[in-house]
Amino acid sequence: MPVKTAKKALITGTTGQDGSYLAELLLNKGYKVYGLRRRTSTPNYDNVQAIRNEIEWLSGDLTDLSSLISAVQHAKPDEVYNLGAQSFVETSWPQPLLTGQITAIGVTNMLEAVRIACPTARFYQASSSEMFGKVVETPQRETTPFYPRSPYGAAKVFGHWITVNYRESFNMYACSGILFNHESPRRGIEFVTRKVTDGVARIKLGLQKQLHMGNLEAQRDWGFAGDYVKAMWLMLQQETPDDYVISTGETRTVRELLRVAFNHVGLDYEDHVVIDPKFFRPAEVDLLLGDCTKAKSQLDWRPEVSFEQMIGMMVDSDLQLVKWEMQRTPDLPKRPLAISI
Repeated sequence: MPVKTAKKALITGTTGQDGSYLAELLLNKGYKVYGLRRRTSTPNYDNVQAIRNEIEWLSGDLTDLSSLISAVQHAKPDEVYNLGAQSFVETSWPQPLLTGQITAIGVTNMLEAVRIACPTARFYQASSSEMFGKVVETPQRETTPFYPRSPYGAAKVFGHWITVNYRESFNMYACSGILFNHESPRRGIEFVTRKVTDGVARIKLGLQKQLHMGNLEAQRDWGFAGDYVKAMWLMLQQETPDDYVISTGETRTVRELLRVAFNHVGLDYEDHVVIDPKFFRPAEVDLLLGDCTKAKSQLDWRPEVSFEQMIGMMVDSDLQLVKWEMQRTPDLPKRPLAISI
């Protein structure tokens, strides 16, 4: 009998939050995993340290089509997960061209590389709830019109529709997951959830007294990244490619995020939070709430980790991280003030 070969997957953005959880999931399922990495002076492998040697790393950049073609030719993947992007909403205002080149045109480059070098590969595009922006209906579902409120959201809309276009024009198996906010201890410190949980840890350990925040009334549908990467994989196992909203169906304000995080360590957020106008967006997205009925019915997918569990997990992780940093650097400086929801 012929030996059954393992499936192969190529992931862009492998060292990020989602890429690291997805790589773990695929390795546990017996996949051969290829990770695309940009050439940098000091690559950051923190999120994938435990599995770093199990991944075959390939050089490539989403702005360089030739490097992507070479990577796809080498990997000959069954599945391609395009998670790489300039993913900080706040950065997209001062750097709109860079955001467009990576988060919009980069998707086209990746699709084109797959079309040229391995057209039978199944392609997943990481779309975003930021595409809904100034929402025209609540909750938001697959058919809700897009109204992005940032260069990042606009770039994601382009990436989403070019994926649909390649599916319909070239008969490629290409689909998009419209993921609502999803967090974890691996989330970058620039994002509001990690800013909060890191700040709570530092306040609890006596390193600072205040946490500067922007709009506390902004509402988001927050889920756990480890749950959401399962939905990515499920999308590429279906007979027909399609697009899916992935969300919890529950919305929380930034104020509630603060309350849950501070309560986890026995503190009251009102004693420590300072409203700072510099953290208000030029164009705010007030409410995001996803309807994942389609994913539940067609993918049999459900979120498993609750909001409270996730925030508690993140606070505990940051407490351990800050304690470790304090041991290494007794005069630990304050974090630079940054925020992106």
